[in-house]
Amino acid sequence: MNKPTCTSQAASTTGVELVPYHCKHDAILHTFYLPEEQRQFTGMPDEMLGLAKQDPHRHPVVITAAGRPVGFFILYDGDELADYTNASEALLLRAFSIHYADQGQGYAKHGLLQLPQYISKHFPNVREVVLGVNARNRPAQKLYLKCGFQDEGDTKMGSHGLQHILKMSLYR
Repeated sequence: MNKPTCTSQAASTTGVELVPYHCKHDAILHTFYLPEEQRQFTGMPDEMLGLAKQDPHRHPVVITAAGRPVGFFILYDGDELADYTNASEALLLRAFSIHYADQGQGYAKHGLLQLPQYISKHFPNVREVVLGVNARNRPAQKLYLKCGFQDEGDTKMGSHGLQHILKMSLYR
């Protein structure tokens, strides 16, 4: 049983929560900015929401702090999941980002720490979360590993180079 290894000393990082996307988040999500060196590794909320509205396998999630959107990602359960895992009860975490103005506040860490509980509530049959992180994106790799993802040595070629496939077991 793999539990997240980073602890939440201040789980009250100003009320950080994971919530399902709602159109009330649009005004802020559409203003999200990332510099090019970060944008090359992720999808922006605008683009990802457009895809999600046309694909029932894409489930947008918003990271909020005191009710204000500060981050965004997609949980995906479609065909491309097979490129990352053989597990049938799995989700793929995609397009994880924290608005540039809100970076450095611990929002990414606190959001990832809440991922097992969020999935348990909204996707009760899921037992594993997987993601692909670009080999050149060292800060993201460190964060994911610190927060409970495991690197079992699996890789795949992505659109921007080699990706490490990381997994988090959610066995309860």
